Amino acid sequence: MDFLTPVVDGFGVVLEPANLLYCLLGVVVGMLVGVLPGLGPAATIAILLPLTFGVEPVTAIIMLAGIFYGAQYGGTITSVLLRLPGEASSVVTVFDGHALARKGRAGTALGIAAIGSFVGGTVSIVALSLLAPVVAGFALDFGPPEYTALALLGILLVATVSNGGRVKAIVAACLGLLLATVGRDMFTGAERFTFESLSLADGLDFVPIAMGVFGLGEILYNLEERRKGTVAPARVANAWPSRADLRQSSGAIGRGSVLGFFLGILPGGGATLSSLAAYALEKRRSRTPERFGHGAVEGVAAPESANNAAATSSFIPLLTLGIPANATMAMIFGALMIQGVTPGPQLVSEDPDLFWGVVNSMYIGNILLLIMSIPLVGLFVKILRVRGSILAPITVLITLVGVYTVRNSVFDIALVVVFGLVGYLMKKFGFEPGPLVLAFVLGSLLETSLRRSLLVFDGDPTGFLTRPISGTLLLLLAVVVLLPLAQKLFRARRGTARAEREKADA
Repeated sequence: MDFLTPVVDGFGVVLEPANLLYCLLGVVVGMLVGVLPGLGPAATIAILLPLTFGVEPVTAIIMLAGIFYGAQYGGTITSVLLRLPGEASSVVTVFDGHALARKGRAGTALGIAAIGSFVGGTVSIVALSLLAPVVAGFALDFGPPEYTALALLGILLVATVSNGGRVKAIVAACLGLLLATVGRDMFTGAERFTFESLSLADGLDFVPIAMGVFGLGEILYNLEERRKGTVAPARVANAWPSRADLRQSSGAIGRGSVLGFFLGILPGGGATLSSLAAYALEKRRSRTPERFGHGAVEGVAAPESANNAAATSSFIPLLTLGIPANATMAMIFGALMIQGVTPGPQLVSEDPDLFWGVVNSMYIGNILLLIMSIPLVGLFVKILRVRGSILAPITVLITLVGVYTVRNSVFDIALVVVFGLVGYLMKKFGFEPGPLVLAFVLGSLLETSLRRSLLVFDGDPTGFLTRPISGTLLLLLAVVVLLPLAQKLFRARRGTARAEREKADA
């Protein structure tokens, strides 16, 4: 009962009118941020930080938290309807979400995403309430070697989420890793692939690459297809998933929620790794993996559940250890410090109203998100009924404005055009852009963690195997690589044996 007292008191805090109002405001702003490609929750929180000075700490953090998990669903809308992932965690949703939209099932994709986001967020909040101190202690055991193994595993999974063939997926992923090395070396200060350009000294940003290869590249490809007389996508008829869709995606939502919770705790991976791993898991365990990338509802349910679960669980290391798990958590960490609150192990005991007020506000926020998103599905779906000749220029305008607002850089607009051409050529020659973007996101984590690990091990790579977690992850990596090869060899031998038996019988 002593444990339940602060939890119940936390609900009393969040149900105060001012806190409810700021929770609603945060969720609404978060959805809008997700819909506008390029802005992102981290930048939005940075812009809104001055507004938090005059309010109570718990009220301010409730609003900022709402912006974060609200943006996870908002990014789904443009991913499904316009093939524009504004956040790295929304890239995986593009594969099947946009394919469903082109089949006239945008409402199904958005409805499943809304339900998956709600369930994933709620499961993660319950687990956060029960397991925060224990799981946070486990996260402390993750050092550079563990993140190296985790990033390697994530990049390997990239090859499983593409529909253009594994060789093409690996080629695209290698290009993404190469792009991640552009800029100033953080260890030596040397410039790499910058061609003496100051604009490239800080490296390439995720937004111009994603907006280029997905947004502009898709528009250019569709314009060419229209000239060939390609049939237009079917008219949207539904605005809600059927019982069969819900039944088909229920397992994916459950698995994505659990996976997202645990991966969201880890700094560096978070929602992006969670959505990627959840998608790869569903594709691997499916009896019909060929459906993925062509409109499988599980391909929307799993990553959407995972990224919302990860967005919630990333509060665990922040509130209990004082460690921000990603850029957005770093901004919320700054907001707490500005308010005179020091996040860490003592926060739960010294300021339970703030801790449990923020945690319990997520229950309310997820309900508000579901209530708002479901009635608006029909409105979002109507976007697809706009003629392509009108929608394409609007999409290009949104893309360019969104990219420019991130760093107020004309150079970023030029990058969008360049990567738009790259995306068009990849699409034309059967390369999926997803592996490129996902490998780019994980590339910097891989390089930094690998080099730090080698410094710790004095250059000895066998040091990775001496640590229990990194060794286990590398063993899992080996299994993922060798199992398909073993299966292929077994099928080949069985086919040869069958052929020899048939020849002998003849």
